[in-house]
Amino acid sequence: MKTKHILYETTGTCSKLIDVTADEHDIIQQVFFVGGCNGNLQGVSKLVIGQHIDDVIGKLNGIHCGVRSTSCPDQLCRALEQLKAAPLV
Repeated sequence: MKTKHILYETTGTCSKLIDVTADEHDIIQQVFFVGGCNGNLQGVSKLVIGQHIDDVIGKLNGIHCGVRSTSCPDQLCRALEQLKAAPLV
């Protein structure tokens, strides 16, 4: 199976980095957040594994964290948008 991988540096959130891998059919295989609310982000990671990139973007895009104009789930969407365009390895 071929995969795509990205290390995405977040902006505007407590998490600093998102490490995401998807397969050749854009199904998310693994997600790791560096920094942020550990328990919540482990939960988000487990919930999106096995999901299609477009489905996750459709559900999480635009979520805000308090008064911030973004959130860790929203930043995951930015990472997934870049991951879709990444080459297979």
